[in-house]
Amino acid sequence: MSATLYYSPSTAALVVHWLLIELDVPHTLHALDFERREQKSPEYLQLNPAGVVPTLVLDGQVLTEAAAIVLHLADLHPQAGLAPPPGSPARADYYRWMLFCANTLQPAYRAWFYPDEPAGADNVEASKAQARQKLEAAWEQVAQHLQANGPYLLGAQLSAADFMLTMMMRWSRNMPRPSDTWPALQAHAQRMKARAAFQETYRREGLTDWT
Repeated sequence: MSATLYYSPSTAALVVHWLLIELDVPHTLHALDFERREQKSPEYLQLNPAGVVPTLVLDGQVLTEAAAIVLHLADLHPQAGLAPPPGSPARADYYRWMLFCANTLQPAYRAWFYPDEPAGADNVEASKAQARQKLEAAWEQVAQHLQANGPYLLGAQLSAADFMLTMMMRWSRNMPRPSDTWPALQAHAQRMKARAAFQETYRREGLTDWT
């Protein structure tokens, strides 16, 4: 298997990088310099017209969207047990939590980090307030679920959805109420951060925060 990950440290590419290491997939890293806007270069836009990361070129196939890449990697490596069998009740829950990360958490984070986008520069504070409210409500929902059904999103079974959730939790680290202020979320984060592949991903990306 040939894999090249186009990434920038501390972005949505982190979960894909982590899964590649976790699954022991041989891969090459291709860092993009965001300050030089390499993600908007004509060469990169031919790979990913959205001009964002991650992009994974896997055996010649170009894959984009972090959640989609994670789903695919987990399916390609069933021996790791990170995806329930297709058609099973657990698979339905797995889809639910992956899409919760992609459809509920990611858009709210986008509004928090780029608050001028939803309603213009004059409404930045209102946009951030709404985004914060959405995120904290979402974290409350996840915390209650983990408290009742944990330790992982699918109960006793670790899945790729937990990797996606951990990355989302990390994004809140400098917010007024970080996700790990909820005890159930903190326990989940500590469990995931203890994984050797997480620590190796941090080392390779040169990250030191949220350890």
